[in-house]
Amino acid sequence: MTTIKGIGVTLAAGLLLQLDRHIHLYHDHGTSEQFHSELKSDMDVERLPSGKLCVNKIILLCAMVAFNLLRSIGQEVVARAALAPQKIKVKRWRMKTILQNIIYCAVRLVRHAGRIELHFGKRCPWFDVINDIACATT
Repeated sequence: MTTIKGIGVTLAAGLLLQLDRHIHLYHDHGTSEQFHSELKSDMDVERLPSGKLCVNKIILLCAMVAFNLLRSIGQEVVARAALAPQKIKVKRWRMKTILQNIIYCAVRLVRHAGRIELHFGKRCPWFDVINDIACATT
């Protein structure tokens, strides 16, 4: 009888460990749902434009590349929170925030002496962050 009780205790402990793992995975489920929601709504691929599967596949792949690039830009901005003009309290930005604060900055494209430069306005609040990211990647 003791061996059966030992097996029962072992099985119960194993089930409890699996239950903890499932609970941990369930908490991460919300994160994946949020990424999925952002891809669909912020990248505007809720309804794919074509009835052809190959065309929709190409559009979805382009949206995923853009999504990943924007996410990496957002992570770089959050890493440079000290340079930001506003306090960044979150661990990651939503796509809409990245688009509104960083991508939609007004710049002028200037070609001079064989070089292409971006000229920001005098009052661009995100210039220090964007400049620091650009200097780090070149």
